[in-house]
Amino acid sequence: MERAMIKAKKKTGLIFFPAYDWEISPKHPERQERLLYTQDQVLEEGLLDIEGIREFKAGFAEDHDIERAHFCVPDVRSRITPSHNISAGGCIEAARLVLDGIVDNVFALVRPPGHHAMRVVQGARGFCNINIEAVMVEWVRKNYPRIKKIAIVDTDCHHGDGTQDIYWHDPNVLYISLHQDGRTLYPGSGFPDESGGPTAKGMTMNVPLPPRTSDQGMLHVMEHLVMPVLDDFKPDLIINSAGQDNHYSDPITNMSFTAGGYARLNEILSPHICVLEGGYSIEAALPYVNTGIILALAGVDYSYVREPDLDPEKIREDPRVIEYITHLCEQLLKQWRSKGGPAAVEEGLVERHRNIFYDTDGISETQREMIRPCRKCPGAFRIDSHPSTGYNILGIHIPRDACSDCRSQGFRWFERSSGDYYAVYLQDMDRDEYKVKIL
Repeated sequence: MERAMIKAKKKTGLIFFPAYDWEISPKHPERQERLLYTQDQVLEEGLLDIEGIREFKAGFAEDHDIERAHFCVPDVRSRITPSHNISAGGCIEAARLVLDGIVDNVFALVRPPGHHAMRVVQGARGFCNINIEAVMVEWVRKNYPRIKKIAIVDTDCHHGDGTQDIYWHDPNVLYISLHQDGRTLYPGSGFPDESGGPTAKGMTMNVPLPPRTSDQGMLHVMEHLVMPVLDDFKPDLIINSAGQDNHYSDPITNMSFTAGGYARLNEILSPHICVLEGGYSIEAALPYVNTGIILALAGVDYSYVREPDLDPEKIREDPRVIEYITHLCEQLLKQWRSKGGPAAVEEGLVERHRNIFYDTDGISETQREMIRPCRKCPGAFRIDSHPSTGYNILGIHIPRDACSDCRSQGFRWFERSSGDYYAVYLQDMDRDEYKVKIL
């Protein structure tokens, strides 16, 4: 097949960053070979010979870019390596390419991944140190203020609890996660009742799927739930947090998705930006899945992309699984359309208590979060973080478009803070300022 004669319907960018100098261990699922086989496949299939598909270089996320999304304890430098700066920088460059009109869409094939990293970063969890999508989103909101509403559709097999945490109180970021049921897989979260904080009720949507869900079930969710919700929300930017560990050959999950299914999912979703997250079947899945996604983004026929060992009948889900998914989608769509607006926000401080485990680094943390719900803005909030390392901190967040009352509340918390803290941190999103007060 002469790829040079094919023209993409959409201008598609590719950003590769295999992170040669970063891996958890040489035999760990999260290692550099995850992307090397994909690069070989892209070259072998001649995808870069297709008119309209171009490769671009990753950028570099500065520490302040990371500080818009995180309270890194004790600081950014202690929590990451330069590979994390470049992985997040690859996402930022992807956004710039799209928003400057250079391409129609981009696939950032980068690592290390990020969707398990929460707003407070005391260590690494789920192979993630910083949330590369969140760093990108906050860079976009700072540099392209015309982008008001953003949707993140997370198709990683593991629930993106970090992305959910960062946007839990944000009414302008819709987070939808399709994942294997948390009762059967790390991190054990992502259930339908996790739907957002008091100022963003309904803006988090979790779709826990039974193990062995295959193409039919995943694509039913896309067509009958995700797309109707996106049509209602009307986002200015759509991001696919494109984990590929739902594949039937993945060694650490229990799902049955195929490369063709992933391609069709992205054809339906038509995201502006795809960001690689998980996916650990390095030879049997990733080269085929990534090739299918790239072709789908470019609007090029992907029907020939097929795993050599694929047997659709062998991996087909039980009809009862489809019945369950159909019912779940109906309930979630009803939940979405019945959510309350700003008028439903109740006044008075609201608390949330959590126990968090950083499985990669073996750190335990307790959090006490307090938000000032507001009918005029997303509301200021504070997080008391107490980890087993002893680096107790208070993190204070003043949101974008904060009203004067919430700004005042945030500054009072910062200025009057006292207690057994190593430091107090302040994110002032409107002023794009990050302050640290060492106690």
